[in-house]
Amino acid sequence: MANTLGIVKPDAVRRKLVGRIVERIERAGLILRGMKVMKLTREQAEKFYAVHEGKPFFKSLVEYMTSGPIVVMVIGGHGSIERWRELMGVTDPAKAKYNTIRREFGTSIEKNVVHGSDCLETARREVGFFFREDEVLPKEI
Repeated sequence: MANTLGIVKPDAVRRKLVGRIVERIERAGLILRGMKVMKLTREQAEKFYAVHEGKPFFKSLVEYMTSGPIVVMVIGGHGSIERWRELMGVTDPAKAKYNTIRREFGTSIEKNVVHGSDCLETARREVGFFFREDEVLPKEI
């Protein structure tokens, strides 16, 4: 039972969608094991999205992710990585399946309201980027 990272991005926080997104996570049977509201610095955003450095969208992604507060979450439960990604929908809201978070709330590929880890290795790295071990509830709770 692995944990995964979820981020509610600045546009969704500004639009007061955090509660609706968390409700969808819980309704899907996933478990919040940690949650923080924060504002990324440019350095943090560049480090977190370093895999995209050199790509045409890197600079605008960093600007966007530092434009306002975000909510970072540790999401647990059986199959949490796959289930969270399914609940989010694909990156482009216009191409996402109906009843997904990005389809319902996203406004563009960049402003797609949420982020999720794509695999176990990434999830471990991303959760560790935002959370110390003692900030994540154990799986037994």
